[in-house]
Amino acid sequence: MSASSSHTATRGVVFVHSAPPALAPHVEWALSGVLGVRVSLDWIPQPVAPGMLRAELSWQGRPSTASKIASALRGWSGLRFEVTEEPTPGTEGERYSCTPTLGIYHAVTGVHGDILVPEERLRAALSRAALGEADLGEAVADLLGRAWDNELEPFRHAGEGTPVRWLHQVV
Repeated sequence: MSASSSHTATRGVVFVHSAPPALAPHVEWALSGVLGVRVSLDWIPQPVAPGMLRAELSWQGRPSTASKIASALRGWSGLRFEVTEEPTPGTEGERYSCTPTLGIYHAVTGVHGDILVPEERLRAALSRAALGEADLGEAVADLLGRAWDNELEPFRHAGEGTPVRWLHQVV
């Protein structure tokens, strides 16, 4: 398969860090719509947020699947999630993080999962800092999604050791 082929596959993971129980079937329905297969998640209690549930799903599909998943899940009250997508020979990887208070954050990632910040965004941060409009350290932290990491970190640790199920997108 060539890198430009529409059948190039990638894979990723959806981490639903917290969801109200009533929202769980809607999350499954949204994931099913994007992945083209029936999704039934193994929901478990989220100890960081009593009364909430958490679940994880590994997927395989076409590049840009992560953006479609993030779009399908964004904006739902009480939902915290992250979606990752591995790079392919023709595309960069991606990470989406979403919290009820911060909204959605998107980052391009490299082969080792590092966040790749586009040059023009770095230049803008440098310009704002040079003009005294922003602290350079804070501007870089914003580019790296520090606020999302700070909010999601307790939820990430609560999921360590949770089994992950793989689903393959119908291509």
